[in-house]
Parts: sequence; structure tokens; C-alpha cells
Amino acid sequence: MRFKICVTGAAEGSILTNSVLEKARIIGEEIAKADCVLLTGATKGIPHHTAIGAKKADGISIGFSPAISRLEHERKYRLPTQYTDLIVYTGFGYSGRNLLMVRSSEAVIVIGGRIGTLNEFTNAFEEGKPIGVLLDSGGISSIIPSILEVADKKAEDIIIFDTDPKELVRKIVSHLNKEHHIGHL
Repeated sequence: MRFKICVTGAAEGSILTNSVLEKARIIGEEIAKADCVLLTGATKGIPHHTAIGAKKADGISIGFSPAISRLEHERKYRLPTQYTDLIVYTGFGYSGRNLLMVRSSEAVIVIGGRIGTLNEFTNAFEEGKPIGVLLDSGGISSIIPSILEVADKKAEDIIIFDTDPKELVRKIVSHLNKEHHIGHL
């Protein structure tokens, strides 16, 4: 079974350091090596770099665009199309796209991020999706433990934290294999 793993993170901003973008590429590559399909928001920054990583490992990448068409995707939103095998033009704007993307995945990985990433994280949490959080990637990922504490939410069975991108993907895939009763990695 090919799991669909959504990767969410900042499209722009100071959070996009070379180190964070390299970790994003590694995560995309590891998702492909695990024979999983990468889902992203078809945007720049972290999602784009995960798609680059997935392509490097001959993986499949599907992007969910906020736009209604390729023309709007490129001209209005100014978003890339390369490194993505298929783009679903949702026409739902960013928040509608986020919900559709998260619901289409079996798991979500958070790298860094800003307000859109927070929206995707809360969607995934409410949908009961397994969530991987790459620690030491800044942004929203660094405050998720505090958000859970303030919201009085327990996350032991649903959220996996790690600082190593390869290990985070391995743990997410292992969790999905157990959840779906498939042999271990």
C-alpha cells in the first residue's frame, strides 16, 4: 500500500534557511524511498523543496493548489509547477485547499511553518491523522508542544517529534504500517 504523506511548511519568510530547506529535501527523498506518495500545497519554500527531494528519489509528488486553474496558479498565486507530477486545482483558496490536502493524506509532517502550517496542523489533529513534527526547524513546529499544552490536548498516540528528518519519516511510515496492519520496515 502506498501511503500518502502530506508535508506542510512555510512557503516564504526568514524561516527558510539553507538548513531547513535541506531537511525538507531529505524528507521528500525519504518519503519516496519508503514508496509513499508526497502531498504538498503546490507552493514555494518548504513544500517545493520536499517535491525536489521526492523527484531526486524517483518518487511521486501531488500538489494541491489554492487556484482554480494552472493559469491562476501561475499568474495570480505565482506558484511553481515543476517537480510535481500532478496538481489538483481546488479553487478553494488556501484554507479550503489545506483541508482537502490533509484529508487526502494518511499522515502529515510539519516542517517549520507559519499561519498556514498551523491551519494544516490543526486540521490534521482534528482529523486524527498521525503527525510528524520536525523539531529544530523553527516557526510553528517549535511551538506545537506549547499549543498542545495550552489547548489541554494529549498527543502521545498521534504526534511524533524528532530532530532527524530521516528518522521522522521512518517513524511515521512505521506508525502507518502498524495502524494499517502492514509488515514492519
